[in-house]
Amino acid sequence: MSSIDHIRSTPGFPDGRWPREMTLEENLADLRRHAADFARRSGFTYTVLDAAGDEVVGCVYIYPPGPTGSDVDVRSWVRSDRAELDRELYDAVVDWLRTAWPFSAVDYAPR
Repeated sequence: MSSIDHIRSTPGFPDGRWPREMTLEENLADLRRHAADFARRSGFTYTVLDAAGDEVVGCVYIYPPGPTGSDVDVRSWVRSDRAELDRELYDAVVDWLRTAWPFSAVDYAPR
């Protein structure tokens, strides 16, 4: 929650509704929703870890498209104290989507 303002200023999070302060119960419900989406293959949320694999630095969301006419809506963020990784994460996700996913039109706010 220490990165709320930073995440809200990240391209792809324009409306200021998320992230928001959540109780532990609300956060757990959110995690369960993402896990259920993943199990149904209706949306995919990935935690981004540091190179050592022991610290969460961000997140990537791959969900059905909004009204843009794309195949998919993609968003990502990194913590404010790891802001320098935002472009690197964006580039890696763009490459991953291009090489490993079946999408021809991706809505992912450029960096």
